[in-house]
Amino acid sequence: MLNAKLPADIGTITFTEMTLHHLEAVHILETDLFPADAWPLEMFLAELQHPTRGYIAAFDRDLLVGYAGVMSIAETADVQTIAVRPTYEGRGIGRAMLDFLHREAAARGAETILLEVRADNPRAQDLYTKNGYAHIHTRPGYYNDGVDALIMQAPLTAHPTTESE
Repeated sequence: MLNAKLPADIGTITFTEMTLHHLEAVHILETDLFPADAWPLEMFLAELQHPTRGYIAAFDRDLLVGYAGVMSIAETADVQTIAVRPTYEGRGIGRAMLDFLHREAAARGAETILLEVRADNPRAQDLYTKNGYAHIHTRPGYYNDGVDALIMQAPLTAHPTTESE
């Protein structure tokens, strides 16, 4: 169960808590977006059932256009995944989901949040940098295709933890 308020709609884009009903569409998009590192369907199933996780999905009517999830344990959170369909990039969906992950992690007691991002993904790195993340470490050859992972961290105190009602 989610602890934070879902993001506000963006035009025809709506956000909802990810459920088992969404997993087939999530897995198809995951495989399209991350062919070298796609999570197996069973991993998403395990993630949704874990009490330390919170996942949301973004839809344009009936089309899944994005999804994101966070793990929160004690004072540390980790962005497990965040993805937006390429034809929907630049519309604020990724930012809205990242903001939600921050609020969800803070509501679960986290004070800092981490993530891994591909070294060859400057668009995602820019989103994270603009949202208070700093590069703290590099994991050489982390991804299945040999690309390095940049470990980035942000303090959750630098982000709003609640939305005005």
